[in-house]
Amino acid sequence: MAELRPSGAPGPTAPPAPGPTAPPAFASLFPPGLHAIYGECRRLYPDQPNPLQVTAIVKYWLGGPDPLDYVSMYRNVGSPSANIPEHWHYISFGLSDLYGDNRVHEFTGTDGPSGFGFELTFRLKRETGESAPPTWPAELMQGLARYVFQSENTFCSGDHVSWHSPLDNSESRIQHMLLTEDPQMQPVQTPFGVVTFLQIVGVCTEELHAAQQWNGQGILELLRTVPVAGGPWLITDMRRGETIFEIDPHLQQERVDKGIETDGSNLSGVSAKCAWDDLSRPPEDDEDSRSICVGAQPRRLSGKDTEQIRETLRRGLEINSKPVLPPINPQRQNGLTHDRAPSRKDSLESDGSTAIIPHELIRTRQLESVHLKFNQESGALIPLCLRGRLLHGRHFTYKSITGDMAITFVSTGVEGAFATEEHPYAAHGPWLQILLTEEFVEKMLEDLEDLTSPEEFKLPKEYSWPEKKLKVSILPDVVFDSPLH
Repeated sequence: MAELRPSGAPGPTAPPAPGPTAPPAFASLFPPGLHAIYGECRRLYPDQPNPLQVTAIVKYWLGGPDPLDYVSMYRNVGSPSANIPEHWHYISFGLSDLYGDNRVHEFTGTDGPSGFGFELTFRLKRETGESAPPTWPAELMQGLARYVFQSENTFCSGDHVSWHSPLDNSESRIQHMLLTEDPQMQPVQTPFGVVTFLQIVGVCTEELHAAQQWNGQGILELLRTVPVAGGPWLITDMRRGETIFEIDPHLQQERVDKGIETDGSNLSGVSAKCAWDDLSRPPEDDEDSRSICVGAQPRRLSGKDTEQIRETLRRGLEINSKPVLPPINPQRQNGLTHDRAPSRKDSLESDGSTAIIPHELIRTRQLESVHLKFNQESGALIPLCLRGRLLHGRHFTYKSITGDMAITFVSTGVEGAFATEEHPYAAHGPWLQILLTEEFVEKMLEDLEDLTSPEEFKLPKEYSWPEKKLKVSILPDVVFDSPLH
């Protein structure tokens, strides 16, 4: 629950917002991390020292539901000559370390990121006659912040967020988000580390799909070239009724399709509703290396396996001539890679009570026949996996959100995989790898063509390649919500 008030009005937990030149005694009362971010805001908006602010009534560190302490809202006049309309500029406070006393974030030093290392911003086109900023973007930002706090996964520029609902709960076509660097906010060095600013950009479903099939940065660049779809500062217009591909039909064929053909996709994996069965083993066989995830307490991925999967997702954004699945190595140091920041969790394991099987006790097992199961949304990404990743010599991972298991598709050009051309299906505990040759990928793309228009078929849907001993089923969500998955 939140309240709206000017940031200069005294609140229950914070004094008025000082500027960079605030008296020392006053500034010392103000949380140093908060003060540093306010300084950047005051640099950008010197004429708005006390903007309207949505404030969490009960702070997150006191048991409240909202991770962001504040969301400030500024009026930006834009630049009509540069096709930048007047808009509202929203800036969050809370994903970074505001206090430095471990009440929310662990203090790790001044050289690294502060808290999660970033704050969110959002630019919303100001409607004619609108005298005050709408407050719904603050709740949207709280929703994204809850995801970050609960999953401990960070965002970075080029990421996409599938929201599946109008961002303002209207009838708008703007139902998903991309993330990019804020065009005006500069990184801030605080006493608790560095803070960057990631801007939320509202997009249509067709634009989200293009970002998935190609890459987020490419679609962001196209949005910048279309003034009514974002323009240079990527300002979201909730009344926009056309996609960039409807505004300029040449963008799809000349930019996106060519980009996919040349670059492939930068999407290296997703959290999904998925499962797999070993059809070459009778159900009652319960050997230690059994890998199908059936039962109320499925076997959990080992710490080393989950670390490799997470590194796989990070490395998937790198465009290398020879993609490599990193070796299972407990001594690997966490760190930033090309475009993807790591999770702050030690592993992707759930918090369930099931004991982890020691990694050294699980042998890699070759399978003769497998059955893959996906819900409709996850299944619709299989053509992307095949065309945008495997045909470009890369890999793609589905990490289950309903059970502790994973499926990684790899091409013959990926090193470090335990699936091989001789044994294309291989399992390490509940982690399945499937190696597909280019010839088989082309065959699968032909057979799975209707997955690109999932609204046109009824569930369940099954595909089978008997000669390859592979079966794929697209199933209703309710199947994955049951205790057996």
